[in-house]
Amino acid sequence: MQQGQRGSCWLNNYLDRGQTVKAVVRSSDKVAESIREHPGLFLIEANVLELTDEELAGHVTGCTAVASCLGHNLTFRGMFGSPRRLVKEATSRLCDAVKASPSKEPVKFVLMNTTGNRNRDLEEPISFAQRCVIGLLRLLLPPHADNEEAADYLRTTIGRDDKVIEWVVVRPDGLVNQEAVSLYESHASPIRSAIFDAGKTSRINVGYFMAELITDSDLWYKWKGQMPVIYNNE
Repeated sequence: MQQGQRGSCWLNNYLDRGQTVKAVVRSSDKVAESIREHPGLFLIEANVLELTDEELAGHVTGCTAVASCLGHNLTFRGMFGSPRRLVKEATSRLCDAVKASPSKEPVKFVLMNTTGNRNRDLEEPISFAQRCVIGLLRLLLPPHADNEEAADYLRTTIGRDDKVIEWVVVRPDGLVNQEAVSLYESHASPIRSAIFDAGKTSRINVGYFMAELITDSDLWYKWKGQMPVIYNNE
């Protein structure tokens, strides 16, 4: 699954590995023509929350992995309009669809999130000032609470010992555009303040890391059930 430029970076990196992809997109026009013509890509033009349970289950049947790059549009309507829990609702419905579809091996679920969201399974220290700012964001900006709830759904409802779904939540820092994959580093927790000392993470590096997670079994084993933070090397 992809959404706009966030998903296009992952999609391109995954297709480059010779994989077959079903991509649910709101508009196929937002997918680059060079990607649309890829023989390994099957585009499904739809709003994921408007698909029926049966349709979702049909789309994920046979898939070994699900990657969600959904996000809110940076407009007033996108930030404050309906659905306010786009990412969380999509995550829970996709997990239900995976569980309703037979699979011999656990399905990998990769969720793109944000470094402003703490991993509550770990003792991630944050300053009092940052805690206050995050609290305000949670109250005033629905997309932030949405990201928190989506990650918490995987962390608490699915958990680490589920027999059907394995998951990783990828937390990039400040997103920037970049033409090519560059050196980056990943950490179990933030190594800088997401509010007062934010780093940079290129969208293409996030896409590359997500594709690596799905295709590299050693990397998946390292990070499954965790929320790695990714930064560009500076």
